[in-house]
Amino acid sequence: MPNCELQHHQVVVIGAGPSGAIAAALLKRRGHDVLIIERQRFPRFSIGESLLSHCIDFVEEAGMLEALEAAGFQYKDGAAFAWGDEYSAFDFGETFSQGRRSTFQVQRARFDKLLADQAEAQGVEIRYEHEIISADMSAAQPRLRARRPDASEYEVQADFVLDASGYGRVLPRLLDLEAPSNFPVRQAVFTHIEDRIDLPHFDRNKILITTHPEHRDIWFWTIPFSDGRASLGVVAAAERFAAAPTDLDACLQHFVAQTPSLAKVLANAVWDTPARTIGGYSANVKTLHGNGFALLGNAAEFLDPVFSSGVTIAMRSASMAAALLDRQLRGEAVDWQLEFAAPLKRGVATFRAYVEGWYDGSFQDVIYHPGSSPQIRAMISSILAGYAWDERNPFVAEPRRRLATLAALCARGQA
Repeated sequence: MPNCELQHHQVVVIGAGPSGAIAAALLKRRGHDVLIIERQRFPRFSIGESLLSHCIDFVEEAGMLEALEAAGFQYKDGAAFAWGDEYSAFDFGETFSQGRRSTFQVQRARFDKLLADQAEAQGVEIRYEHEIISADMSAAQPRLRARRPDASEYEVQADFVLDASGYGRVLPRLLDLEAPSNFPVRQAVFTHIEDRIDLPHFDRNKILITTHPEHRDIWFWTIPFSDGRASLGVVAAAERFAAAPTDLDACLQHFVAQTPSLAKVLANAVWDTPARTIGGYSANVKTLHGNGFALLGNAAEFLDPVFSSGVTIAMRSASMAAALLDRQLRGEAVDWQLEFAAPLKRGVATFRAYVEGWYDGSFQDVIYHPGSSPQIRAMISSILAGYAWDERNPFVAEPRRRLATLAALCARGQA
């Protein structure tokens, strides 16, 4: 790298989203010098708006729970699923893991800024609209080159770098760490609406996941907010959009019109925000860590939005990495593969099994099966609440085998 201004910080975190803010705050609370470099200016739009209960564990750990509870976000106590006349609701107060009984549904622009502001209030420096343009991880201390809004550049030398850049995937791109995902290419089209839902049976305290009546690999999210608005999106394999209108607003309304149960819920909605789209979002990497760095959350791997696992994985990785890095900075020998990558991937693999089961129909058979035992529902509810690392739960310890067995029983009406 050519010579330019060189700065020194103990830890640099790339990205001020949920995993970056949580990791930075946890490290600052342990007495470390932390700098966050964020490419965008907050608040900024993002999806991933329905938090799982396990997220709140990490918000509390980072000293941000009081501010979150005071922010007026929509209370959430579970997840509801609808397919034609079938309806199934899971309550986070009835989980095998006995975790938190509730969480929130959040506008991410406000939520992410709240967490970032809380990290700043604890003494973390955040540089907004600064972009990492190169990274040299070959020396004992990594060096990052950053560009300011005025286009001037500087270098930062650190003891360690945490990449919490989300979909930006800064270090995977710069260090050639990206690997293909084995998930099919899917696309999401989404918007915010004034929902005007007045159905007496509609539960605003739950995310509603609706399965298309004919194509079970097409599904919708409806996430109510506390201000009478909602996030609405449709997800399908890329080829499913070939017969839909190319205009994104018309495309989303086209799929809703094909789904009578959801069309009824949204009968009075005001479609006042232009729709957006994202596609090919599933991602993977060759490694979660290396010399002087670790990857957090979506910077490392993103599965699918169906069970809202992205923010949970991000926050869990932030908590794990912060604890491990604290020990390393204090002189302890740590094993990033054994103590970070391997245990994090176990929970990700659990989510992966149920995401794959959703799309092949086996998990939908379980979700929509009438009369499942309360014990089984509690075990499934734990996973839907985010407790995918609780290996006391048989459906976490052996997700694929247990799901296959349960799906077969549901098909025979024996679950």
